[in-house]
Amino acid sequence: MAGEDIDPSQLSVSQQDALQTYLAVTGQEPAAALPLLQRSEWNVQIAITKFFDGEGPDPVAEARASLDSPPTQPPRQPQNLMHDDLLPRSPFRPPRAVEPATRITTQSEYEPPYRPPFLLAIFFTPFNILYRLLSSSFRIFGTLFPFLPRLFNVITTPVLQGISGDTRGRRSLGPKDTAARFVREFEEEYGTHTLPLLENGYNMALEKAHKELKFLLVLLFSPEHDDTNSWIRNTLLSPEVVNFVNDPENQLLIWAGNVQDSEAYQVSNSLRCTKFPFAALITHTPNVSSTAMSIITRVTGPTTAAEFLEKLRTAISQNRSSLDRVRSTRAEQQASRSLREEQDSAYERSLAQDRERARQRREAEAARERAEREAQEQQTATEKQERQLDQWKRWRAQSIPAEPAADDKEAVRISIRLTSGERVVRRFAGHADIEELYAFVECFDVLQNLTCDDEGDVEEPEEFEHKYDFRLVSPMPRAVYEIEAGGSVRERIGRGGNLLVESIGEDDDDEDEDGENGEIDG
Repeated sequence: MAGEDIDPSQLSVSQQDALQTYLAVTGQEPAAALPLLQRSEWNVQIAITKFFDGEGPDPVAEARASLDSPPTQPPRQPQNLMHDDLLPRSPFRPPRAVEPATRITTQSEYEPPYRPPFLLAIFFTPFNILYRLLSSSFRIFGTLFPFLPRLFNVITTPVLQGISGDTRGRRSLGPKDTAARFVREFEEEYGTHTLPLLENGYNMALEKAHKELKFLLVLLFSPEHDDTNSWIRNTLLSPEVVNFVNDPENQLLIWAGNVQDSEAYQVSNSLRCTKFPFAALITHTPNVSSTAMSIITRVTGPTTAAEFLEKLRTAISQNRSSLDRVRSTRAEQQASRSLREEQDSAYERSLAQDRERARQRREAEAARERAEREAQEQQTATEKQERQLDQWKRWRAQSIPAEPAADDKEAVRISIRLTSGERVVRRFAGHADIEELYAFVECFDVLQNLTCDDEGDVEEPEEFEHKYDFRLVSPMPRAVYEIEAGGSVRERIGRGGNLLVESIGEDDDDEDEDGENGEIDG
């Protein structure tokens, strides 16, 4: 399956994890990352190494090609390498392949210094003290008698070779600290300058040049070389070179190092540096690989500022067009990515608005259904309450005794004004409970419509607790005959009286007004 035909949705879980890890480290587009990951057998470490160091030939593909078409043996020709290097290059000769600029393995910035085990340090403490005493003694003798170090230079240590000839190794630091130390020493030696020296490691400089599509100028110096000091002062710090380097149109980054440092020494071996001072111009070469960083020119040995600038200008002009194409491609990809992100953001906002509207509709529908359900339940409960109250009235009306005879001297004559305004006059037995008055008023409508045919046993409604929603009061003087107080009709009212039916909850003003306006019958 070709790399461009890979569908990200068809990848397995492990392949998707490898793709996400690779994109997070390199920032490459998925369309270009999938073929590289496939050629790397979905190994993230190998793919990242190919991205930064450049991708070499595929032995499997070469083997398959050799099976399909056996290569022909070109005729052998004698070649003098030294003579060929001295001959001027013909414009018709094929150009030499660019040399990849590989990354190096440097010391971690957080790697702690090596410390021997505690027991071993205690064991060698006497020898260490003795060595320090002897070294101090030899230093004193070397200062007093300068001929002693030269006399015993074969058997003595470098400490005995004089105070000014200290060639001990430099302390190993992390890449960032090493670069900062070099910049500080460079300024102390050559004064203030305007060269934009990067204060980070070589690998970070490569990544920065690849990400920003700039040219990386790598400078390597050896303090022991005789031409280093003059080349830096007369060539590197010349106004022409400084202005060229600081020109934004040239897109130049500078990384420099001292080969006495571990990182710069590894860089010199990686770039095959054989002569100092050394300069190499590195840039991204898209014609070789989509991730390759290659050396496009070298400047070795002492050169003048004009020669140095001529080589840099030539190399930059030859590779500027390819970098411009990559920049335009990246700009288009970034523009399309930004447009896609804006579209996705707009879609997400629209989707969120639709979700909010749907949620509000669901909540409104749920509230409407809940209100309808509560209303239906309330109506059902009200209807049930009315049916039970009607049944209770009919049941209670059966137990209300008939009106006493006119000649019954114990009977109590009471005039009752109902809430409808109708006045009812009736006699009640004197020993009847006050509740009989309330039951009569409550069941008055039932008693009015009660006929002989309606006589029968009506059962009391189950699970129904009846409560009177009115009270009987006497207007003048005002007296309330509460049912809870109990007592007989004669005891509470006497031989006769006028009563008003008041609904519970009415205002006192309304009660007083009704009492004043009510008619009193004796």
